[in-house]
Amino acid sequence: MSKKEDIESKAWDLLVRVTEERGLRAVDAEYVKEGGEYYLRCFIDKEGGVMIDDCESVSRALDPMLDEDDFIPDAYTLEVSSPGLGRALKRPHDFEFASGKEVELKTFKAVSGKKEFRGILKSWTGTDVTIEGEDGEETFSRKDLSVIRLAFEFE
Repeated sequence: MSKKEDIESKAWDLLVRVTEERGLRAVDAEYVKEGGEYYLRCFIDKEGGVMIDDCESVSRALDPMLDEDDFIPDAYTLEVSSPGLGRALKRPHDFEFASGKEVELKTFKAVSGKKEFRGILKSWTGTDVTIEGEDGEETFSRKDLSVIRLAFEFE
């Protein structure tokens, strides 16, 4: 496991604990370096949407736990937010949440002349994703997907 994966895994465990105590749902924890600065980004959700008070509550609870466990060797900024409308699906619970909903897929290489697909998420496994699109049911290998996310349209 890489340093990044280890940090994300440990942060995820803490995030799950904090969100469950507050009736929220942990969505993701990612550790990234941007412009020479490190960020631990924690994404949370709840039915009806996340409010700023939810993010603040999780941040205030999570921050001392991260300091106590001290598993992040770099100086970093903690950010807690909603994953947003077009969030990427990564973890099993993301796929459970998106089951039966419209998703967008992007492939690394063209499939039948296209790299972008849209349809209803029918099923998923550790290796495959199946959607019901305009052309019927299509199954994609997860290793061939650059991203899969909830679809949304502006009205």
